[in-house]
Amino acid sequence: MPLFRLPCLRGGVIALLAGLPLPALAQQPAPPLPPPAPAVSPVTQIQSAPRAPVPNRLNDVLPAWLRVRGEFRERLEGFDGLGFASSRDDYYWLSRLRLNAALTPSKSLSFQLQAQDARVGRKTVGPTGAPFRAPLDLRMAFADVGAASARVSARLGRQELAYGEQRLVGHVGWLNAARAFDAVKVTFRAKTFSVDAFGASVVRTLVDGFDRSGNGNRFAGLYATTTRLIPQATVEPYLFWKRDVNLRGELGRVADLQHSTIGVRLAGTMPWRLDYGTEMALQRGAAGSENVRAWAGHWQLRESLPGPAAIRLTGEYNFASGDEDPADGVRGTFDQLYPTPHDKTGLSDQIGWKNIHHARAGVEFTPLKGWPVATNYHSWWLAETRDAVYNVGNTVVARLATGAVGAHVGQEIDLQVARALRPHLALAAGYAHIVPGVFLKAATPGASYSHPYVMVTYVFLAER
Repeated sequence: MPLFRLPCLRGGVIALLAGLPLPALAQQPAPPLPPPAPAVSPVTQIQSAPRAPVPNRLNDVLPAWLRVRGEFRERLEGFDGLGFASSRDDYYWLSRLRLNAALTPSKSLSFQLQAQDARVGRKTVGPTGAPFRAPLDLRMAFADVGAASARVSARLGRQELAYGEQRLVGHVGWLNAARAFDAVKVTFRAKTFSVDAFGASVVRTLVDGFDRSGNGNRFAGLYATTTRLIPQATVEPYLFWKRDVNLRGELGRVADLQHSTIGVRLAGTMPWRLDYGTEMALQRGAAGSENVRAWAGHWQLRESLPGPAAIRLTGEYNFASGDEDPADGVRGTFDQLYPTPHDKTGLSDQIGWKNIHHARAGVEFTPLKGWPVATNYHSWWLAETRDAVYNVGNTVVARLATGAVGAHVGQEIDLQVARALRPHLALAAGYAHIVPGVFLKAATPGASYSHPYVMVTYVFLAER
């Protein structure tokens, strides 16, 4: 049963909301404690709002070294045509409760904790475990040693890792059970650059036990940031190393996978109200006797038009290599690592950044004050016709063993709108529709796919 449908919790939330003044125009929900890395969002406008009600001002009476924050999120979502089969439809509730505490005994030492309980209700098609359901557990628990402005600082414990636009490493906050790592991260800062060095293992969400990492998984990396190399731009070179054990290769053998991902991300502004973003990554390694040779790229250009509607136009192309020959002992399919993939290659999340050509055209605008809207068109083609189409969770969506007769996967049109009623109360909704192309019509039943959602996020204890 979703948390919001429990009488005690539902009554408490209704009582809190009933005490709110009429909504003022505001923006998106504030980031949780601790604040995650910036994520790509079509909703970016922020406006001032009156002071939060009493239930959101607990920090006013707590000592300065202790801060708390609660967040409740309820989302109704569903799909028509899962697996591109007309008979697979479902609508269900996703409820997530988070409680955060931050303790700061000194400028050079602090601790943060986050407990999370995530539930799914009325879901009848497909899995109902993680990432839909994650019973009460300690999602994050870490210590920060060293001031945020110190030349060297460290974060130790269960934490989020998020870099760039989170195309390769992120927290997946969209999911009910978002990702965390057991990690040690050290940050080095200089006047012209900063570097993160970390060693980690991804935490597995266990429905019947305490979430834990390990199981042979290892993940390490170096991530640098500088604004001095290119005028009006940020340059972020990186190197990631990943190991997983007991994976079956394309030749049928079980082996350990080890590979490195080296790449760079650039983001900046240009004249004529233009901004750009690009990222390219190369993967090399081995899985037993099989070699890993893959790469991917992302290129985006945006234009901001003058006027009260705040119009922004987007053109984007993404590529990720696929496996040319499934029996040659060379793994050519790009590995997305641990991304926050939501809405990177389509709002429906049915097509991931693997074996794909992806073109996107979009527009963001604000037709009414405080109501930002984003709409996008997507089209996908296979990079290699003998490889599969994968979703954002690395799961195979469809494959033709003899090779595809056509490379066009399909098209998507999507729409999103968000409204922040207060810094502590936000609404969002979206809809995506996929029309199958030649490949999906041949490899699946060929029905269209639709994905709607409506979401409310309420922050309590803290003001935002």
